[in-house]
Amino acid sequence: MAVALQLSSIVISILMIILILLQVKGGALGNLLGGDAGGGIARTRRGLEKTLFRITVFLCITFLGISLFAVVATS
Repeated sequence: MAVALQLSSIVISILMIILILLQVKGGALGNLLGGDAGGGIARTRRGLEKTLFRITVFLCITFLGISLFAVVATS
């Protein structure tokens, strides 16, 4: 059981990393490090960007749940 929890945590974390990197736009290093290349205008997510965001949130919640369950199950 512990091995399955560890493997699922690893797989989910790799998927989260990939999805987060897919969401980074702009291409500039300053924008990646928190710079504001957009001029301060708020954007709304649409289409694929919105879907990637929702999947990322779902994976984060799933990762948190699995991590908490692993701590409770092993103690």
